[in-house]
Amino acid sequence: MEYVEKVIDEKIQGKALVTENKRQNTKKLFIESYGCQMNMNDSEIVAAILDKEGYNTTQILEEADLVLVNTCSIREKAETTVRKRLQKYNAVKKVNKTMKVGVLGCMAERLKEKFLEEEKIVDLVVGPDAYKDLPNLLEEVHEGRDAVNVILSKEETYGDISPVRLNSNGVSAFVSITRGCDNMCTFCVVPFTRGRERSRDPKSVLNEIKTMVDKNFKEITLLGQNVDSFLWFGGGLKKDFKKASEMAQATAVDFAQLLDMCATEFPKTRFRFSTSNPQDMSLDVIHTMAKHKNICKYIHLPVQSGSNAMLKAMNRQHTREEYMKLVDNIYKIIPEMSLSQDMIVGFCGETEQDHQDTLELMNYVKYDFGFMFAYSERPGTLAGNKMDDDIPHAVKKRRLQEVIDLQQKHSLHRTQQHLGKTEEVLIEGTSKKNSNEWKGRNTQNTVIVFPKENYKLGDFVNVKIENCTSATLKGTAVGYSDNN
Repeated sequence: MEYVEKVIDEKIQGKALVTENKRQNTKKLFIESYGCQMNMNDSEIVAAILDKEGYNTTQILEEADLVLVNTCSIREKAETTVRKRLQKYNAVKKVNKTMKVGVLGCMAERLKEKFLEEEKIVDLVVGPDAYKDLPNLLEEVHEGRDAVNVILSKEETYGDISPVRLNSNGVSAFVSITRGCDNMCTFCVVPFTRGRERSRDPKSVLNEIKTMVDKNFKEITLLGQNVDSFLWFGGGLKKDFKKASEMAQATAVDFAQLLDMCATEFPKTRFRFSTSNPQDMSLDVIHTMAKHKNICKYIHLPVQSGSNAMLKAMNRQHTREEYMKLVDNIYKIIPEMSLSQDMIVGFCGETEQDHQDTLELMNYVKYDFGFMFAYSERPGTLAGNKMDDDIPHAVKKRRLQEVIDLQQKHSLHRTQQHLGKTEEVLIEGTSKKNSNEWKGRNTQNTVIVFPKENYKLGDFVNVKIENCTSATLKGTAVGYSDNN
């Protein structure tokens, strides 16, 4: 249980982000991010925009001229955490009276002007598609007016901005390829807070990756709310594809093709991607992964429930059987593939049989790890508006614990399969538990720790696996891999 809970916490924890200072910049920005990797990447975009406005980032809240919190609305716990942080900012603002505070991201989009009314400390509210307007909004604030921009865009918004890498280890980086989502799952706020789905020009994706490779980054994660829906046909919303010209349709680039382009053009760079949706994942993607050694053999494949009744209630566009068939095909094409899950327990109307169906599905797949949650109603969603949150808290808690316990068992089973093998690891940093050990991940996204010896950050190293927990592999380096 310890490992799984740690993973859950990491998905919503706040991170005070910082980058190198520029001598000519005189103002200080404190930016804190909550939620998904997309939010972290958005904070890097915000830092790049404000860098041109004279802001250096700082990790010291008390010295900041501008404090921004990039928020998540995926769960009630995330919003509660942000409100507590705003109370902390308020205490500091009483001392540093010139400090301005802004709320960014999904929570800003969901609450809009209400945020200015509810949280008296907040000076500006900026939605995920409006960060380019930050310089204008800050002008409004400095002139004594509240500032709000939560307009959602129909275009990929930030393809022309090179993000400032915050808290970077200099080894791995995120590159966004899509924004928004069209799937309208009944429990999810993302379509309302991040808008309709649109994809980024592959050329700009490749250009950003080249910039990272030139700076000696070794691993790139392609990001999107649903990367498998990536479709570039000249710009615009995905729903307009059928209206596009025949030439645009004929030259369109889908996710499998984009992945192939990235892996081919940068053969020494490792690639990951997140997040996938089972209904949109094609076997072309799996075959592309099998074709290239430098595409990591790991997929985050959220299922949310193992019950067809719950999947229908959630408006998931796949059945239990279709999901299992996809998993079968993935393992058939790439037997060593690592899969992780998102799972919601206690959704509206969930019966004990529905819960047992989820446990049975988990036993069928045996995920390497997962992100598990008890359902919490999100205002503005279809479930929040029209369905009864009718599962008692005690029942949700018990079912969640059963899911966590089973995942813990499966995680240990999966890590044990690595014992005795020699696996390539990209060194990403020092182990949190032992300063004399390096940590990194293998192609399946499992953390491996080993003695530092003479290796350095960013090296690809072959490590013989000698021990494991449900979360971590432990071993000894046996030399550099061919990827260096």
